[in-house]
Amino acid sequence: MRPGQWEPPIELSATEQVIVKRIRRAKLFIFLRQHRHEVFDATFQEELASLYQESPRGQPPVAPALLALATILQAYTGASDDEVIEASQMDRRWQLVLDCLDTEEAPFSKGTLIAFRQRLIDANMDRRLIERTIEVARQAGAFGAGALRAALDSSPLWGAGRVEDTYNLLGHALCKALGVIAVQQGWELAWVATEAKAPIVSGSSLKAALDCNWDEPQERQEALTTVLAALTAVENWLETQPESKADPAVQSNLKTAQQIKAQDVEVSQTGTATLRKGVAKERRISIEDAQMRHGRKSRSVRVDGYKRHVLHDLDSGLVRAVGITPANAPEASVTEAIRADLSAQQAQLAELHIDRAYLSSTLVRERSADLLIYCKAWPVRNGSRFLKTAFELDWEQQRIRCPNQQEMPFEPGGTVHFPAEVCAACPLRERCTSSPHGRSVSIHPDEALLGELRQRQLTAPGRTKLRERVAVEHTLAHVGYWQGRRARYRGDRKNLFDLRRCAVVHNLHVLARLEAFSHAA
Repeated sequence: MRPGQWEPPIELSATEQVIVKRIRRAKLFIFLRQHRHEVFDATFQEELASLYQESPRGQPPVAPALLALATILQAYTGASDDEVIEASQMDRRWQLVLDCLDTEEAPFSKGTLIAFRQRLIDANMDRRLIERTIEVARQAGAFGAGALRAALDSSPLWGAGRVEDTYNLLGHALCKALGVIAVQQGWELAWVATEAKAPIVSGSSLKAALDCNWDEPQERQEALTTVLAALTAVENWLETQPESKADPAVQSNLKTAQQIKAQDVEVSQTGTATLRKGVAKERRISIEDAQMRHGRKSRSVRVDGYKRHVLHDLDSGLVRAVGITPANAPEASVTEAIRADLSAQQAQLAELHIDRAYLSSTLVRERSADLLIYCKAWPVRNGSRFLKTAFELDWEQQRIRCPNQQEMPFEPGGTVHFPAEVCAACPLRERCTSSPHGRSVSIHPDEALLGELRQRQLTAPGRTKLRERVAVEHTLAHVGYWQGRRARYRGDRKNLFDLRRCAVVHNLHVLARLEAFSHAA
């Protein structure tokens, strides 16, 4: 059965007015109480109702607008699912927004809240929450129909899963696989592990069970051999347990252990297994969260988890789109998702302010002629000799001219090699190159843009324009304050949902500062 419309009163009652006067901080509660009917109007409530199938059976579901408000407040306060239910019964600020003052029972159950969250994710309707705040801002006159001026940036989001080394990853995966069988059969985990000839993985600490001196290479090697022997033993034992082996959870955990072995272990020609030197490209670092990755924010700061990306509207201050990528993914990889979100809003970019990590993105490489890119160019260095900028590029003829007026053809993305004999006779050779093969110049695939960026940052107006990107850093700090330094959920999709609702919280704060709404308050 599909839910009906939620129609709470618009005007504040005498009791609600008293509560509003008592709220000194957390003003978003007041804003949502006063404007919930505008954010969740009848049309938007119909969209949310489409998450439910039409059926004559069952009880009418809780109004999705009510659950959406609770979901937003959860992001705003950082409450857990259990704390949301408690707050709806005990916190008068929550009751003010959810229209359940002095209730003795929560307006919905924990299971209903979790199911609604999953419906939002499955239907990609969490994106519509951001879009709805943008629609309300447009109706309030925050911006017009002009093209979008936006800035894009990212910040680290540490994952919720536990990061483990190879030994513990293997032991953890095997323990989970055997644990599933133990629960199904009603047996003790230690008994199942002993039957599988892998008792070492059933204890509370694998490292304690191995009991070796980890400073000694030979003992580390023996520990690895022991853990790999446990994996082989479990694989062999499962061959004799076809029903248990067929269980999807058992298969998943066994495949995880095999994945860890494949990515972290090398076997020599003599059959000796050793830990791989270096890190595999897509190395799994957590059993609980398969999508977490090692990444770096800088040379000295490693991130174990994800990166969150925010596209900030420079004119209105709203967040227009967000994205989540594994920590090891290039920043540019998020732009396809950002472009899809902008397309859903029918928004056309006029200016894009980015840092250099996004220069290789499709938003830049496949930009229209009308899109202006603002970014600090990569520095050009060549010691005391002529920089690349000393060479003139003729884009019409696609020819490059050196400081001594020698010309060569070039192609974007290629490298130009000036003839060795020409460079050897050049009077400017000492200032240009020391190579016996002559001077070479690499041409970036987007060299024309880089040249434009370099020229722009040489001027005061150009540098002023570059400083506009600072606004997105402030927005990232605001969103990060609500989402937190560490992810609430496991997996990129749920964390994208969390990031989107935190962006909604940011946008609601921007709406609250608008003159149209501040006067109404």
